[in-house]
Amino acid sequence: MREAIRIADDSVEHGGGPFGAVIVKDGKIVAATSNSVTLDFDPTAHAEVNAIRTACRQLNTFDLSGCTIYSSCEPCPMCLGAIYWAKIDRIFYGNNRKDAARISFSDDFIYKEIDRPKYRRAVPIIPLLRDEALHTFSNWSAKSDKTEY
Repeated sequence: MREAIRIADDSVEHGGGPFGAVIVKDGKIVAATSNSVTLDFDPTAHAEVNAIRTACRQLNTFDLSGCTIYSSCEPCPMCLGAIYWAKIDRIFYGNNRKDAARISFSDDFIYKEIDRPKYRRAVPIIPLLRDEALHTFSNWSAKSDKTEY
């Protein structure tokens, strides 16, 4: 956790966001990254997502089972989703989402937004061409040589 906090501090010093993340497997750091949203012009470049990308490349896998992530702040909904998709075993965090809200990061807003019915969300979410889209799922389901994830 101290390394994640150190990386977050370093990020602030070098123009990045105040977030750091470290992924550990078998007692060894396999990824240590900061938030680079403003540096990379990428709204998905949160510390946790960057760490997942780095760890997956380092370990040559998309399945991070057996790994632990240390984040300087409670993961936002996007990062939490990515952590679950990566199958990371455990999450430790420093600051919480209320702390993030106090410095103008809207993670808590997104957590609340997810709980709202689709028709009441700030960004409209509208189904379109489902019957056509289902064709792709049928193709995937029938494919015998797919890599499951």
